[in-house]
Parts: sequence; structure tokens; C-alpha cells
Amino acid sequence: MKSISTLLCVLLLALGTPAWADVSRDQAAAVAQQASGARVLSVEKAEMDGRAVWRVKVLSAQGEVRVILIDAASGRVL
Repeated sequence: MKSISTLLCVLLLALGTPAWADVSRDQAAAVAQQASGARVLSVEKAEMDGRAVWRVKVLSAQGEVRVILIDAASGRVL
């Protein structure tokens, strides 16, 4: 009974946290760089509308700072 209880707790914890492992920080940076042609300044974990996203800050050749959101599950630009 104790092992079932432990397993249930582990499953509940796993379901309650966003899945960050689908798209790595480096993959998100590469997607944002390719989509914008800009230099990546930083990459942070974030959540938007209950969805796990990577918040990638980039610097364009014109000196403009932009934020690009990358879906952490699919790797698509939002």
C-alpha cells in the first residue's frame, strides 16, 4: 500500500508541472535566432495562458530589442 501511495504522489507531482524537456533552452534560442535573424541575449522559462513557453530576448542589427515566445512543447514561434 505504501508503494502505491508513493507512486500516486510522484504521478501527481509530475502532472502538476509543465513539461520543459520537449524543447531545450538551446533549441528555443536557435528557433528564435532563425526566425528573427537577430542575436539572442537571453532565454528564460515562462508560462503564458497555462502553457509552458521559452521567452527569448533578441537584439536586431538595428539595435532593437524584441521578445520572441517559443512554445516549449512544439518549438513553434507564438
